[in-house]
Amino acid sequence: MLDDDEKATLFRALSALGLGWYLVMWVLVSIGAIAARRRYRYRPVEHLRFNPTSESPGVSILRPLKGLDANLYTNLESTFRQEYPNLEIIFSVDNERDQALPVVNELLSLYPNVNARVVIGAEDVGVNPKVNNLVRSYRIAAHDILWVLDSNVFVDPGTLARAVEVLTAPKSPKQRRIAVIHHVPFVDSCGSFWGSRIEAAFLNTTHAKMYIAINALAVDSCVVGKSNLYRRSDVDRVDGSRKPADAMDLPDRKTGFATFGRFLAEDNMIASALWHELGLRHDLSTDVAHNVVGNMTLADWFWRRVRWIRVRKYMVFSATILEPFTESIVFAILASYASNYLFNVPKLAFILAHFVAWFLLDLDVYASLSGQNNPILIDHWFILAWLIRETTCIPIYFFAVFGSVVTWRGKHYRIRRNGEAALA
Repeated sequence: MLDDDEKATLFRALSALGLGWYLVMWVLVSIGAIAARRRYRYRPVEHLRFNPTSESPGVSILRPLKGLDANLYTNLESTFRQEYPNLEIIFSVDNERDQALPVVNELLSLYPNVNARVVIGAEDVGVNPKVNNLVRSYRIAAHDILWVLDSNVFVDPGTLARAVEVLTAPKSPKQRRIAVIHHVPFVDSCGSFWGSRIEAAFLNTTHAKMYIAINALAVDSCVVGKSNLYRRSDVDRVDGSRKPADAMDLPDRKTGFATFGRFLAEDNMIASALWHELGLRHDLSTDVAHNVVGNMTLADWFWRRVRWIRVRKYMVFSATILEPFTESIVFAILASYASNYLFNVPKLAFILAHFVAWFLLDLDVYASLSGQNNPILIDHWFILAWLIRETTCIPIYFFAVFGSVVTWRGKHYRIRRNGEAALA
């Protein structure tokens, strides 16, 4: 049994640890907010002046399609309107009855001078339907630089040019070459469904500031697959093992895009493989991926969060286990007890002050992503959606982390301990 002095020493140490972690998290998110301001709100002038020419490297834009996503016409048309002279667009559908095909055909007629075509028919290379849908397009693409762009995303006309500029920028002898250019998701507007509102609030605030902060520190790979630019010649050298390629140089080793069909989060795994297997790095450009959320119910939003927690659980195990301690509601409560014990600060006052400051920081990130000339609209619906996300994150996390079955596009998958997926 501990005596009173030993208990006091222990409580002081735990309180100091709690406050220390609280400060670490504030430093981390502040890095994300500052980086968001510099990169998006006040874009570097040189990126806005970049003018691609006919000598610019060719790019193949791959867009996988499945049904009628919200805002599909505008999303796909944004690809045709890219201000880039040397590109091709390949749309992929798994069958000729797909509802997205009439939309694509209308755009092909409207933009006859754009090098664009449709590939119909998937190949079964794994459990991931997106990889199965894209593998033929990946193989026949004319250019080494590939831009994989989800169907629920639209992009500004200069997005490709600025991404290519960053991807091909000269590096110093001490820098690793850039292998992936990706774009942080941003929701411009959402419908009246509560799941859509919460998802929009999450992507534009909590997700964005952590995503940008981790990429600013560049401690490890952190990429989502809404909009990714990379070289096929790099992807053809990796297999998703995340072990150095030199150590895995075996005669029967299978590499390339098709090998990632065994994962559901192929985007994250490809980026992670390029980082760990080839020793290459990633970067963000000064553009965002305008993510169209669509009509998402509360149930849709709940199961979406569950799905990606379960997918990440074995792919980035340590980060997933630590995830509750990166949620503000957890470290704010811990810090409130610590500050009360050490400095007699009222716990409720501490928590209220924390959430006001946290909300204001999130609004700053939101405004940065929206751009200097696009003011954001904050109403009571947004505030309530933000509060719901902040207060429900821990129950959802614990529900998700103790399961391994997920549902995606009507199919059930079991996530294995090595991060791969199998039909359940």
